[in-house]
Amino acid sequence: MKALGTSDERPKEASFVVAAGEAGLRLDRFLARRWPALSRSRLAQLIESAHAFLDGRPAKPAQKVKAGERVALSIPPPVPARPRPEPLALSILYEDSDLLVVDKPAGMVVHPAAGVTGGTLVNALLHHVSDLSGVGGEKRPGIVHRLDKDTSGCLVVAKNDTALAGLQRSFQAREVGKRYLAVVHGQPPDRGVFDTPFGRHPTDRVRMTARQAKAGSRRAITRFETVERFLAGAARVEVELLTGRTHQIRVHFSEAGHPLLCDETYGGKRREKRAPPAVQEAARAIGRQALHAQSLSFAHPRTGAHILCEAPLPEDLQRGLAILRAAEVTGR
Repeated sequence: MKALGTSDERPKEASFVVAAGEAGLRLDRFLARRWPALSRSRLAQLIESAHAFLDGRPAKPAQKVKAGERVALSIPPPVPARPRPEPLALSILYEDSDLLVVDKPAGMVVHPAAGVTGGTLVNALLHHVSDLSGVGGEKRPGIVHRLDKDTSGCLVVAKNDTALAGLQRSFQAREVGKRYLAVVHGQPPDRGVFDTPFGRHPTDRVRMTARQAKAGSRRAITRFETVERFLAGAARVEVELLTGRTHQIRVHFSEAGHPLLCDETYGGKRREKRAPPAVQEAARAIGRQALHAQSLSFAHPRTGAHILCEAPLPEDLQRGLAILRAAEVTGR
């Protein structure tokens, strides 16, 4: 087998023998232990696409490994991401010669990545802005910050390198106002601040955590106010991000006991199994993590003018909130 870490155009390959103490593990969990640099979602993709074998036989992610079995895994060489313009609809909140702010819909990935080569915000931007392709690199042209695939709302994009550098400095200096709306389980305090270390979860590479301070952890600060409570067991909160860590809002509320409705990764969907009927119905109506980037404010990187953009509440969140409000009347 080819040694790990070499760099050419052939696939990387490795093989492992299952130890007695590892018997009974799912194949994806076994490989996550043995090859921690790869996330479990990436490993599952590789297994499903027939790049993993148990004693020479193709396997499935949930298949249990046995002591003494040989597990082989190969990683095909990456396909360079060269996004192509696509005539996708864009909801533009602000635009000038230096930048634009879009209202990203839930379900749209920001830029191409493993397994996602089209239909992204970058593909739409390349069609809308003719000279964007050279700004900030080929794979993520113009992208200053990101939103999760299933988070909707305000996102700013630079049209030139000067604007990109200026916006990046503003984000790094915490000079950008980022306000979100979330619908969470339970009854959080009236207001509060989460100020924690933040980093990758030690055993699940897909998730982040604020519970463990360790090498590589960074500070994460989230300020919130509860603006509407529902007797059914949920609340609408307005959130201000003072830092911008991956999954920050989702992690902070989940680990405080108030996961976002319909958040599969951080416990919202598990909570819904025992939630009151109105909360279950609201979660079904929303259908994705209940998080919306409702406003973005910053100084224009060239003129210094104050820019404030607000994204209207999307229909799925409107439906979910309407269900929770109706339950206040009916007592469900």
